Amino acid sequence: MSTTTVRDVRDAADALVAAFAEGRLDDYFGAFAPDATFVFHTTPERLGSTAEYRALWQRWVEQDGFRVLGCTSSARLVQPFGDTAVFSHDVETRVATHAGEETVHERETIVFARSADGVWLAVHEHLSPRTTT
Repeated sequence: MSTTTVRDVRDAADALVAAFAEGRLDDYFGAFAPDATFVFHTTPERLGSTAEYRALWQRWVEQDGFRVLGCTSSARLVQPFGDTAVFSHDVETRVATHAGEETVHERETIVFARSADGVWLAVHEHLSPRTTT
């Protein structure tokens, strides 16, 4: 296992999570490949592109007043497989909507792929609920 690859993927994941937590949407969505796919336990269908996810996010904002207040990542694991890597972790996200604030506990897997210019981009994200007991 290449320690450079693990570090680079961890750095890419850190940048993605930080952009999400801080509401820097251009940076957040820019961390994904255009053709990335998304599977969320809160959404009935698989999203087939980053543009589709961004449009859904915009609907959440417009309809629900959705915004991220903060996010922490723990129990992190990077598994490199050549020019791809699987990053998994537990996330605790504070969100606000018109209904108020809540903290969401989830497990997340993000698959990263190294582009031709050496940049690690997320190509798939999967979220599932996590019990806190």
